[in-house]
Amino acid sequence: MSASEAKIAPPEGTPSGAIADHSAVMKESDAGLEVQDAEAPKNWSTEEPPPDGGLQAWLMVLGAWCSLFCTFGWINSVGEFQSYYETILLSKYSASTIAWIPSLQIFFMFAMGPIVGRLYDNFGPRYVLIGGSILHVFGLMMASISKEYYQVLLSQGVCSAMGVCAIFQPSMNCIPSWFDKKRGAVYGIVSTGSSLGGVIFPIMVSRMIAEVGYAWAMRTAAFLILFLLSIAILTVRSRVPPKPQSLDKASLFRPFSEIKMLLIFTGFLLLTFGIFIPINYLVIQAMDAGMSYALAQYLVPILNAASLFGRMGAGIGSDKLGAYNILVSACMLASILVLALWIPATSNAAIIVFAALFGFASGAYVSLAAALVVKISPFPEIGYRTGLLFLFSSFGGLTTNPIAGAILSRDHGSYTGMKAFAGVFLLAGSFFILTTRLYHTGLVLKAKF
Repeated sequence: MSASEAKIAPPEGTPSGAIADHSAVMKESDAGLEVQDAEAPKNWSTEEPPPDGGLQAWLMVLGAWCSLFCTFGWINSVGEFQSYYETILLSKYSASTIAWIPSLQIFFMFAMGPIVGRLYDNFGPRYVLIGGSILHVFGLMMASISKEYYQVLLSQGVCSAMGVCAIFQPSMNCIPSWFDKKRGAVYGIVSTGSSLGGVIFPIMVSRMIAEVGYAWAMRTAAFLILFLLSIAILTVRSRVPPKPQSLDKASLFRPFSEIKMLLIFTGFLLLTFGIFIPINYLVIQAMDAGMSYALAQYLVPILNAASLFGRMGAGIGSDKLGAYNILVSACMLASILVLALWIPATSNAAIIVFAALFGFASGAYVSLAAALVVKISPFPEIGYRTGLLFLFSSFGGLTTNPIAGAILSRDHGSYTGMKAFAGVFLLAGSFFILTTRLYHTGLVLKAKF
């Protein structure tokens, strides 16, 4: 056995069932040692490897980009509704009560993950996308005519959010069947849709509420989303046909017996607590620090615009250095930015710089989430396992706002404790992802994984 190989890799085109050894395969690359998991071989099709290009593959990328624009891009704009609900539509309710609307959106967007994942594994993306599109658009249309709190909660916080989950997850899960060597870059390209949506939707919604009212702002957004999702339904497909499997007990609980999956679940749960606090509280904290509303309303678009480059860079970098290495580095940087820059930031310039830098660093959280699961999972279970990852994250998304609000109330309006909470959880989540990487590769500094 040569020094460049820990084990002899199977021949190109070897079907997954023919691989008996589930230990890691390590080979030399430009970035050092590249670590591959034999449980997730390169080529899932027994006929030919992923093409890494071609018309159908890039049309799938276009459709997945539209899906991310309409899902995460839309979720990134929900903060624009908070002030409208507090001052006009739901003014008789407290801010903490209204905050459950975006919290439930995040929760259902992630919590439906295992169900959507199993549907994808068994039936492919097409019908799941159609069902999700109907729920998403119908929820927004119902929100446009809602007058009571429970109506907005059910339409925007539950119905639309369930549709969002059934749209973005199948779109991301199709990528590994079409791309191998370029997979990280494609994840980055697709995830820029959510960044651009996070720039366009907040500005569009705030302007339209002022000019044509809340109802038509919601309807216009729903029609735009319907158009883009029609493109996604026509173009998003998996190269590998679905193989329906029985929902047996072994496949349900297998991920919970794997240490690497448990470490990833824990890491993403902790990261979710930290990621959403700056996103949700940046505008109100800036205004409390003296920034004008006219300037503060552009902080979220600035953050999302910067995250576009962060997500693209994270995807390209993961092809060269490994998804785990890039995600750990990016999330640790986000933690440092929160603790060292956001805590002392009081001037307009410091807050704007933080928004841009945090947006860039946090981009890897969305763009590489599915890539981590793909790296250590058998192909027939990718949908279910990705869904479990988002399910664990959902509990952080549901409780982050109430916890941050409670810390803010305890500190009598001081944001220091809340910022420290976010920074520490980002650091802790990064540590668990790093532990996963070390558990798989060992103490190999240059391992590409």
